[in-house]
Amino acid sequence: QETIFAMLVEVTERAMAHCGQDKVLIVGGVGCNKRLQEMMGKMVKERGGSLCAMDHRYCVDNGAMIAQAGILALQHGIVTDLKDTWCTQRFRTDAVDVVWRPPTVWRHT
Repeated sequence: QETIFAMLVEVTERAMAHCGQDKVLIVGGVGCNKRLQEMMGKMVKERGGSLCAMDHRYCVDNGAMIAQAGILALQHGIVTDLKDTWCTQRFRTDAVDVVWRPPTVWRHT
């Protein structure tokens, strides 16, 4: 647990620096873990930021979040034929075309 949480905290810190952000939101099933919240909170505080660890009612399986992304894509005209779909555990979230938000230009700080 300590090792994987340390990795999550490190990659989150890098993402904050890369995107110039000072806020972190922990969601999903692992978001209920008090130790992760403690470790992430310490890192965020050291960076002068803020952490929002969601109530356990919202820290459930990511299926609901995936479904919401699918609904938003459908509402914006993104449709994929079943024959063109696949499942992978190696999917990169930064490879998703987010068409329901205006483009953001990230600046290093």
